[in-house]
Amino acid sequence: MLSVTLLEYTRDSQKLVASAAKLCYSDKKVADLSAGISAESASEFVDMLSEMGHESPMEHASFTFGIDGVSRSLMAQITRHRIASFSVQSQRYVKASEFEFVTPPAIETDEEAKVEFYAAMENARKSYAKLSDILVKIQKERLLRDGVSEEKADSMAQKIAIEDARYVLPNACETKLIVTMNARELKHFFLLRCCNRAQWEIRGLAFQMLKLARRVAPELFKNAGPRCVSGDCKEGKMSCGKAKQMRGIYLNDIDSI
Repeated sequence: MLSVTLLEYTRDSQKLVASAAKLCYSDKKVADLSAGISAESASEFVDMLSEMGHESPMEHASFTFGIDGVSRSLMAQITRHRIASFSVQSQRYVKASEFEFVTPPAIETDEEAKVEFYAAMENARKSYAKLSDILVKIQKERLLRDGVSEEKADSMAQKIAIEDARYVLPNACETKLIVTMNARELKHFFLLRCCNRAQWEIRGLAFQMLKLARRVAPELFKNAGPRCVSGDCKEGKMSCGKAKQMRGIYLNDIDSI
């Protein structure tokens, strides 16, 4: 089950962003830049930056999220956002004999599809376990022939075996990751992934991340969300046609949803 935590973030990020922007137009020393910036003026400065499209100062503020209960399919999508740092639970080193999995809502709500899907997950578990056992035996025999002690061969064979056994694991496998993005990249992430055309799982993740980010940096993320929230939809004939509804969600208190 999806769980998102804001692990760390730049404190007073809005003042930092305002200071960085102010530097571009000031002859003051860097250490003196923030002296005259109040919370109110920082908010106004951030608003002005957004209106001007001068977003590079936002890159100085970063946000780190802990994410549990998402699929390997989602991981393939989120890692396409390249201006970010990712740490992911490894299937090379973490045995997945009893892996949890993410079930798409369309499958969860149809009994026939659900039975088929759960059977596929169980078959994957069995294949993974059987392959692991076969590969452990192969690797242990090889290590013993190479003169490795039996105790060490046991341990090494287990680790080597799951490297290859993982190839039968499905995209639905749950994983965990820690993600760090700067504020500018986060806004871009929300622009793409909060859109109704985004895949359902990453859209749900983006919505939860936005709620957490807006809670600690409301001015930075005030108009964040899909493109239609702050401008025109660019999806053309693929548009969901729900711009008004989306603005109602994202420009109000999304914490209450």
